[in-house]
Amino acid sequence: RMDLVETGGGSVHTGGSLRLSCAASGDGPECMGWFRRGPGNEREAVALFWPARARRDVAESVKGRFAISQDSGGNTLTLEMTDLKPEDTARYSCGATTLRWVCSEWPDGRGFTYWGQGTQVTVSS
Repeated sequence: RMDLVETGGGSVHTGGSLRLSCAASGDGPECMGWFRRGPGNEREAVALFWPARARRDVAESVKGRFAISQDSGGNTLTLEMTDLKPEDTARYSCGATTLRWVCSEWPDGRGFTYWGQGTQVTVSS
């Protein structure tokens, strides 16, 4: 069992920055990721952190602007978002899994078992 709690969302103007955090408790994950769902859109994979494979993947749409990291204790996942654009507006959720094969399916996140409640990010022009 794993519990995930996201914090750090908010409203900014174009070009602004935000930091999202996901605090995990319970079983240790194999990998964790950030996903988002914008208005009328399907869920989009944003970034993956898979320490056993030394992978920090980010989606092309955010490459160069977003960065994913995890604290040394492996309990907090962070998404640093810079140069935010209106199209980044979405509800961002943290997901985790203990299954290696699920991590390898990235950016398909359907196999992720544990999810936080999400945090809203709104970017206005």
